[in-house]
Amino acid sequence: MVKTRILIVDDEPGMLEVCADTLQRLPDTEIVVEGRSPSAAQRLKEESFDLLIADICMPELNGIELLRAARQHDPDLAALMLTAFPTVETAVDSMKLGAADYIVKPFLPEDLLANVRSLLEARRLRDENRLLRRQVERSYAGAEILGQSTAMNRVLDNLVRVAQTDFDVLILGETGTGKELAARAIHRQSPRQAGPFVPVDCGAIPDQLMESEFFGHERGAFTGASGRSLGLLEYANHGTFFLDELSQLPLRLQAKLLRVLQERKIRRVGGNKEIDLNVRVIAASSMDLEEEVRKDRFRQDLYHRINVVRLELPPLRSRAGDIPILANFFVDLYARELGRPARLSPEAMEVLSGYAWPGNVRELQNTLKRVLALAREPVISPEDLPDEIVARAGDSAGQSGGFFQQRHRRLASFEKEYLGGLLESCRGDVSAAAAEAQLPRGTLYRLFKKYGLNPADYRRADPAA
Repeated sequence: MVKTRILIVDDEPGMLEVCADTLQRLPDTEIVVEGRSPSAAQRLKEESFDLLIADICMPELNGIELLRAARQHDPDLAALMLTAFPTVETAVDSMKLGAADYIVKPFLPEDLLANVRSLLEARRLRDENRLLRRQVERSYAGAEILGQSTAMNRVLDNLVRVAQTDFDVLILGETGTGKELAARAIHRQSPRQAGPFVPVDCGAIPDQLMESEFFGHERGAFTGASGRSLGLLEYANHGTFFLDELSQLPLRLQAKLLRVLQERKIRRVGGNKEIDLNVRVIAASSMDLEEEVRKDRFRQDLYHRINVVRLELPPLRSRAGDIPILANFFVDLYARELGRPARLSPEAMEVLSGYAWPGNVRELQNTLKRVLALAREPVISPEDLPDEIVARAGDSAGQSGGFFQQRHRRLASFEKEYLGGLLESCRGDVSAAAAEAQLPRGTLYRLFKKYGLNPADYRRADPAA
């Protein structure tokens, strides 16, 4: 568990005891006390704290001087000053240095507790906002997971079942199929829904910053690290951490991520304390991770560790019946944003349904956003659609197309025919089929699933069975 650290500095032992006893009521909080301000200044230089509570009138270094020294090492340190002799001058000096408030001695323990809780909550919100600004959001704005095809119904059913577990999840699918939407849906329907959902694109963060972004850093960990910073994993505590494009994670970070998955602990860059995490990890990839493992670009142990539960999102071209549902959804969405009516003509819908959408749902979304922005009439016709989409519509529906489209269709036809014959000749024995085809069993199972072939159906056809 991540602990909050509070440093209390006062030359009166009785006041230190009162403050420490009062603040021990705070959960997951480490209280550090110092009776001498020079010793406190040294600790502030070497260690990270969330809050400084200091008496203003102290020998050697007074509270104002101590706060000034602390600000040199951690400009974001929250501070609360104590004084038995409040003056306008000391109040102004404290506020100039960033002290959030000061309390007049003697005070009620409840007043100290209320002030400290307020300051710690303000710091937590500031840290969260800083982290959120660093995140890259890539989800379809306002979109939901839509579809009534057999493939999507299967995905949605699996998604609901997965959400009720707390297992790590691997989501596979081409770019634009909605992997982050699926991850968010799992989070929203899981027992962790009240916790944060933290997405991060492994390909969007520079390698030299990635470790600090993931794990956070302590003050002085590297040049420019003027204060302690929480990492994205730490912020995701009690929630869900979503790693998009996992295949782009550098190998050195893959080893650290493997340790996180195994032990649920992290250590900030430059730190020596391990921090316990209670986080669910969902990862996504548009690359074939098994192929990446074979090419030594992805760790095999990490692949097996993250591949606890796997969801595969189908490309849009394999569920063309869902295109009208998605198209109407996006048209309605952007028509409301633009404040004007819009709908697709039957001819335009036919064109959209006949296009292969290599960029999947994201390409469909962006195309319709562009079309609605430029359309002059409320009814969208084929003339309003991009020329390349109109020209290639029908390729995915089996009509005449170019060389690559026809090659793709004929290869698919060959694969299905070959695999069916293979299962028939081997009477559903997958091991025998793998040996005859000279393919790994896992590859065969994926091909059988792709073409809807069930080895059990061929075993039942065996007269000797």
